[in-house]
Amino acid sequence: MSLKYRSWASSEAARKVMSANRRRDTRPELAVRRLVHAAGLRYRVDSRPIPSLNRRADLVFSRARVAVFIDGCYWHGCPAHGTRAKVNGDYWLAKIQRNRDRDAETNRLLRAAGWVVLRAWEHELPHEVAARVVATVRGDSADEILEHQ
Repeated sequence: MSLKYRSWASSEAARKVMSANRRRDTRPELAVRRLVHAAGLRYRVDSRPIPSLNRRADLVFSRARVAVFIDGCYWHGCPAHGTRAKVNGDYWLAKIQRNRDRDAETNRLLRAAGWVVLRAWEHELPHEVAARVVATVRGDSADEILEHQ
């Protein structure tokens, strides 16, 4: 194993598996995008809601100022489905905590700039996530949005 990968990958095979994880176009993201598009909404994909902020949302509705993030259970520490790595566990625990901290900061920064932030877990049903997105973008009342959660 190369010294370059020693900090996080326990083996060359592990490095290849982890490197193959997609940043965009994941199955849950595509399922939600299809449903939102079918509802007649148009959006930008894997885009910065605020150009000067180096954070990318999975779906961005610029006019409505809605940013949607579909978070992976492992990478973002889902309380229901997140797992602890068996190898190099301390590194991954710290990495996932940094991801969670960055997610919270992103939410705070976007909200301070007047954006609505929607976060969904990859395990959530796509039609339920899409319903929340559509209701939020169309400006439905809070009661209508809560019905979809």
